[in-house]
Parts: sequence; structure tokens; C-alpha cells
Amino acid sequence: MANYLTRLRHLGMAISMLMLVLAGTVIAIKGIPLGQDFTGGYVHQFQAPEALTQQQLQHQLEGLLSGDFQLSAHSDNQYQLFQPPSEGQSNPKWLDTWVSDNALVLLDSSFLGAQAGDELIDQGLMALLFATLAVMLYLVCRFEWRLALAATLALVHDVALTLAVLVLFDIPFTLTVLAAILAIIGYSLNDSIVIGDKVREVVRAKPAQSVALSINTAIAASMSRTLMTSMTTLATIISIWTLAGPPLQGFAITLFVGVLVGTWSSVFISATVPHWLGLSAENYTNQDSDEVKRQLAQP
Repeated sequence: MANYLTRLRHLGMAISMLMLVLAGTVIAIKGIPLGQDFTGGYVHQFQAPEALTQQQLQHQLEGLLSGDFQLSAHSDNQYQLFQPPSEGQSNPKWLDTWVSDNALVLLDSSFLGAQAGDELIDQGLMALLFATLAVMLYLVCRFEWRLALAATLALVHDVALTLAVLVLFDIPFTLTVLAAILAIIGYSLNDSIVIGDKVREVVRAKPAQSVALSINTAIAASMSRTLMTSMTTLATIISIWTLAGPPLQGFAITLFVGVLVGTWSSVFISATVPHWLGLSAENYTNQDSDEVKRQLAQP
């Protein structure tokens, strides 16, 4: 059974690395679809008759507009049409004709500037980099450098796969999606810390036992807690997804994917990478005082 779990962890690790490469390839080829918060653009809000569906409006706009656009639904048959700065204009001629032909009610047409400029994006990326380095330093001091590296790799894996899903389904990267990404980072680190703490506890308590068996024991001991946390979190996210409406769908989808891949990586990356890097009981016992060793040796 122990050998089976070890092989399963190694297979999961290989799959994770393959998915990470594929995610990086998708992001590099297609690019992250930045939303209105980062690009600014032209926004047209209108109300449509009940007989017109969003699919019909989308089809009509595809025939009228040659550039990029996003049509999103709001309550009471109200819709919002967004065009990037390079594609749209305020009160274009085609809009008046289209509104008149379809008996639409134009509520607003305006240009909105980007809420997050280039300088703010650069500052945010620098803050994210320093925060990641600070977390790695904490994990090195708290656990061991192999576990710190595994937690960082799991974090990169979770964020990259989540961004790849956004790219594949053309979900705009807005400020709410950015907030979800930051939440995923915290969630991923929390899962990695739980697994790392349990691995350290088992390895220190049973130094004569093989590291592979100790890691399997740690995973089995923390699995119920990990699954219960993930299930309750996903239930809340699904509620937001289905009940909060279109404005929060990107936020909910991002969190949903992030929690799923975070649970996966906590088992197959956070617990497996230290094993691959040669984690052993000596890495901990050499740091323990004689009093700690005596306490760990007690049944």
C-alpha cells in the first residue's frame, strides 16, 4: 500500500509538471485577456426587449463590429457592451442605427479610463515578488528549505493553471479576478504549510522510518482536514457563482479553479518535491536539542 501511494504521488507530480508547462505555453501564446479595469475603453449600456436574447445580440454585434468587444448581461434585460480603446468610440454612428432597428433603449455611452495603470501594475508585481520571497524566507526558517521550495513551486503551479483557464475561456482579468488570485496564493500557502508541518512532525517522531512512508502517513493524517476545508470553500464559491450574478462570475470561477488545483498541489507537489530533493530525518534531528529528541522518543 505504501509503495502504491508513493507511485501515485510521483505520477501526480509528473502530471502537475506537464500541466504547468502546458499552462505556461497557453499563457505565452494567447496572452492574458486584460479587462476594463486595466485597459479602459468605451462602455455602452442599453436595455433590450424581452424577445431579444443575449445570443441574438452577440450574433448581431459580431456582424457589425470587426474588432474585439465584450457583451455582458445585467438584470432586467440590461446589457453592457465594452470595446477596448483601440476598437471603439463614444456614440458611434452604427450604435444609433442598431439601437433604433432593434427597439433598444440606450442608457449610457461613455469612455472609462483604466483604474489600474501601468505604474500600479508594475508596483503590484514588485510587491508580489517581495511577498513571495518573504514567504519563502519564513518557510525556510519555520520548516526546511526543501519544503519552502516545494511550497513556492505549488504556488506557481496553482496561479499558472488558474490563469491558463482564464485565458482558455476568455475570462477578462479584472481587479476582482486579481483579488481572487491573491486569495488563491494565500490558500495555496496555507495548504502547503499544513502538509509541511505534518511531514516534519512525522519525520521527527519516526526518524528510523523511510521518508516516503512518513510522507504518506502525513498525507493520510491531514487528508480529511484538507478535503473538508476544500469542500466547504467550494460550496461557498458555487453559491457566489450561481447567485451573485455576472459581475462576480470571474471572481467565483477563478477561486473555484484555484481551490481545486490548490488541493491537488498540496498533495502531489508540496509533499513530493521534498522527497525528490532528498529530505531525510537528519535534516531535522540535527537541529533538535537533546531535550526535544527525548520528548520525540517518548511514546
